[in-house]
Amino acid sequence: EVQLQASGGGLVQAGGSLRLSCVASGFTSDDYAIGWFRQAPGKEREGVSCIMSSDGSTYYIDSVEGRFTISIDNAKNMVYLQMNSLKAEDTAVYYCAAGTGCAHGARFWGQGTLVTVSS
Repeated sequence: EVQLQASGGGLVQAGGSLRLSCVASGFTSDDYAIGWFRQAPGKEREGVSCIMSSDGSTYYIDSVEGRFTISIDNAKNMVYLQMNSLKAEDTAVYYCAAGTGCAHGARFWGQGTLVTVSS
Protein backbone atom coordinates (compact mmCIF):
# COMPACT_ATOMS: atom_id res chain seq x y z
CA GLU A 1 0.00 0.00 0.00
CA VAL A 2 1.34 3.37 -1.02
CA GLN A 3 1.62 5.81 1.84
CA LEU A 4 2.63 9.44 1.76
CA GLN A 5 3.19 11.88 4.57
CA ALA A 6 3.84 15.56 4.08
CA SER A 7 5.46 17.89 6.56
CA GLY A 8 7.29 21.19 6.76
CA GLY A 9 4.50 23.73 6.57
CA GLY A 10 4.39 26.78 8.77
CA LEU A 11 4.09 30.53 8.96
CA VAL A 12 6.53 32.63 6.99
CA GLN A 13 6.72 36.23 5.90
CA ALA A 14 6.37 37.18 2.27
CA GLY A 15 9.70 36.79 0.54
CA GLY A 16 10.74 33.99 2.84
CA SER A 17 11.35 30.30 2.21
CA LEU A 18 10.06 26.95 3.36
CA ARG A 19 10.90 23.40 2.44
CA LEU A 20 8.17 20.80 2.37
CA SER A 21 9.00 17.13 2.70
CA CYS A 22 7.06 14.08 1.66
CA VAL A 23 8.01 10.58 2.71
CA ALA A 24 6.65 8.04 0.28
CA SER A 25 6.57 4.27 0.63
CA GLY A 26 4.91 1.17 -0.71
CA PHE A 27 5.58 1.58 -4.42
CA THR A 28 5.79 -1.62 -6.43
CA SER A 29 7.36 0.11 -9.41
CA ASP A 30 10.51 2.18 -9.79
CA ASP A 31 8.71 4.52 -12.16
CA TYR A 32 6.13 6.73 -10.51
CA ALA A 33 5.21 10.37 -10.17
CA ILE A 34 5.02 12.38 -6.99
CA GLY A 35 3.35 15.73 -7.09
CA TRP A 36 2.59 18.61 -4.81
CA PHE A 37 -0.89 20.04 -4.85
CA ARG A 38 -2.35 22.90 -2.89
CA GLN A 39 -5.73 24.17 -1.91
CA ALA A 40 -6.23 27.73 -0.77
CA PRO A 41 -9.28 28.77 1.24
CA GLY A 42 -12.30 29.05 -1.02
CA LYS A 43 -10.41 27.81 -4.06
CA GLU A 44 -10.14 24.57 -5.93
CA ARG A 45 -7.17 22.30 -5.45
CA GLU A 46 -4.43 22.80 -8.02
CA GLY A 47 -1.35 20.89 -8.99
CA VAL A 48 1.81 22.83 -8.24
CA SER A 49 4.73 20.64 -9.22
CA CYS A 50 5.53 17.06 -10.10
CA ILE A 51 8.58 14.85 -10.45
CA MET A 52 9.14 11.45 -12.01
CA SER A 53 11.11 8.97 -9.90
CA SER A 54 12.71 7.27 -12.91
CA ASP A 55 14.42 10.18 -14.64
CA GLY A 56 13.81 13.18 -12.39
CA SER A 57 11.70 15.03 -14.93
CA THR A 58 10.03 17.97 -13.28
CA TYR A 59 6.99 20.08 -13.97
CA TYR A 60 5.77 23.35 -12.49
CA ILE A 61 2.80 25.60 -12.88
CA ASP A 62 3.61 29.04 -14.21
CA SER A 63 2.92 30.84 -10.96
CA VAL A 64 5.69 29.00 -9.09
CA GLU A 65 8.21 28.50 -11.92
CA GLY A 66 11.55 29.90 -10.84
CA ARG A 67 10.55 30.11 -7.18
CA PHE A 68 9.81 26.50 -6.27
CA THR A 69 12.07 23.51 -6.80
CA ILE A 70 10.96 19.90 -6.52
CA SER A 71 13.50 17.17 -5.91
CA ILE A 72 13.57 13.49 -5.06
CA ASP A 73 15.87 11.34 -2.98
CA ASN A 74 15.07 7.80 -4.03
CA ALA A 75 17.40 6.29 -1.44
CA LYS A 76 15.43 7.96 1.34
CA ASN A 77 12.00 7.74 -0.33
CA MET A 78 11.72 11.49 0.08
CA VAL A 79 10.39 14.23 -2.16
CA TYR A 80 11.00 17.85 -1.33
CA LEU A 81 9.49 21.12 -2.42
CA GLN A 82 11.78 24.05 -1.81
CA MET A 83 9.70 27.21 -1.87
CA ASN A 84 11.48 30.53 -2.15
CA SER A 85 10.26 34.09 -2.58
CA LEU A 86 6.96 33.12 -1.08
CA LYS A 87 3.94 35.28 -1.71
CA ALA A 88 0.69 35.70 0.17
CA GLU A 89 -1.07 33.89 -2.67
CA ASP A 90 0.99 30.79 -1.94
CA THR A 91 -0.95 30.37 1.30
CA ALA A 92 -2.69 27.01 1.14
CA VAL A 93 -2.78 23.49 2.45
CA TYR A 94 -0.16 21.56 0.50
CA TYR A 95 -0.54 17.87 -0.24
CA CYS A 96 1.82 15.35 -1.74
CA ALA A 97 0.28 12.74 -3.97
CA ALA A 98 1.46 9.92 -6.19
CA GLY A 99 0.46 8.31 -9.42
CA THR A 100 1.77 6.71 -12.57
CA GLY A 101 2.68 9.93 -14.36
CA CYS A 102 2.68 13.68 -13.95
CA ALA A 103 0.08 14.04 -16.67
CA HIS A 104 -2.21 11.56 -15.00
CA GLY A 105 -4.39 11.99 -11.98
CA ALA A 106 -2.98 11.19 -8.56
CA ARG A 107 -4.10 7.92 -7.06
CA PHE A 108 -2.63 8.16 -3.61
CA TRP A 109 -2.74 11.13 -1.28
CA GLY A 110 -1.00 12.14 1.89
CA GLN A 111 -2.40 14.45 4.51
CA GLY A 112 -1.88 18.15 4.02
CA THR A 113 0.50 20.58 5.59
CA LEU A 114 -0.50 24.21 6.01
CA VAL A 115 1.64 26.97 4.56
CA THR A 116 0.74 30.50 5.61
CA VAL A 117 2.52 33.44 4.05
CA SER A 118 1.99 36.75 5.79
CA SER A 119 2.21 39.94 3.77
